Amino acid sequence: MAEWLLSAFADEAGGGIREQIQALQANDMTHIEPRGLDWGNISEITEHESKELRRILDDNGIGISALGSPFGKIGIREDFAPHFEKFKQCVENACILGAKRIRIFSFYFQDGDDFAALRDEVLERLEKFCDYANKSDIWCCHENEKGIYGDIPARNLDILKALDGKIKGVFDPANYIQCGVTDIPAAYDLLEPYIDYLHIKDCLAATGKVVPAGSGDGQILTLLRRFAKKAGKRFLTLEPHLKVFDGLAALEQAGGTESVDVEDFTYPTNRAAFDAAAEALRALLQQV
Repeated sequence: MAEWLLSAFADEAGGGIREQIQALQANDMTHIEPRGLDWGNISEITEHESKELRRILDDNGIGISALGSPFGKIGIREDFAPHFEKFKQCVENACILGAKRIRIFSFYFQDGDDFAALRDEVLERLEKFCDYANKSDIWCCHENEKGIYGDIPARNLDILKALDGKIKGVFDPANYIQCGVTDIPAAYDLLEPYIDYLHIKDCLAATGKVVPAGSGDGQILTLLRRFAKKAGKRFLTLEPHLKVFDGLAALEQAGGTESVDVEDFTYPTNRAAFDAAAEALRALLQQV
């Protein structure tokens, strides 16, 4: 059976790391998936800033589940070399932070792009990420995201099978729903051997709007019950997306995806939205 560890994208609760830590501790969460920070995105911080972040987290007893990086969120036809150089620095920072996972993506496609024709390029780039990270005993964890090669279960499975032993999977039910996937448990079962951790994010199929876990069509309770059968320590990473937060637009390419799907009128503050998302998760865990 899984031993669950609760983590979150705490930048959705507040912009500064200390504000994020307060939100984590108030909601009994022991880990963070750092993304937006005082110094900018986790992919852009320096060695000095990484050391400072490590000190602050250690002082407050907060661990890192993964680095919430945006690597792989460029077009498949964009120059990969400078992107890969930034990734190398992120790996070095992960070593400083003691992080064992880096979230990655499988490159944006434009209308008319041939997925089959560009498959080898996707896998070659992803393998470069993985090989470099693996040398430092760090796993690249691929997240399904709208508009990328691995946006639907079949192509996600293609990635995870082709790079088996080098890569792990992140399962985000809301992103699948927004891609038109209607049977989320079936998608989970297809990918289960490769899933390392879950994103706790739910949404409504009819509108694509993100809602608290258990209130949408992501069948989060069913997923938690199935995920509970996996062995070892497993992260549940809360990604509320219930209110627009600082840095969201910067996470997406121009004309991107997540920014248009966030419900921005339900909660008075980012912290209130974060707390509501955490409360919904706790309610589901009590049922499990």
